[in-house]
Amino acid sequence: MMSYKIKFDDLEWSHPFVGVKDKSYVQDGKKLRLVEYSKEMPPHWCEKGHYGIILEGTFEIEYGNETLTYHKGDGVFIPNGAEHKHRARVIGEKVTALLVEENSERNHE
Repeated sequence: MMSYKIKFDDLEWSHPFVGVKDKSYVQDGKKLRLVEYSKEMPPHWCEKGHYGIILEGTFEIEYGNETLTYHKGDGVFIPNGAEHKHRARVIGEKVTALLVEENSERNHE
């Protein structure tokens, strides 16, 4: 059944790894994620695409030859793939972002 409204307050937090927690909703091959990154997140290179907006906090994201700073209200548009690998560092205590991703999980019912 199609959902037009997602109540993130009703979803449980998951903890995919140290320093990261998220709430996700999956439908029609898309995943909508509310993500909190803390300064405890270990540095790591990521090749997964991320598309969304920073809701709170400040991120530094390092790419192959440059580092960009993202603040509240900034959009994030990082395609999938090794040529777009990146690693993020939280500036301050935490960063909250809303991200849209491709996903093959079953739809919520």
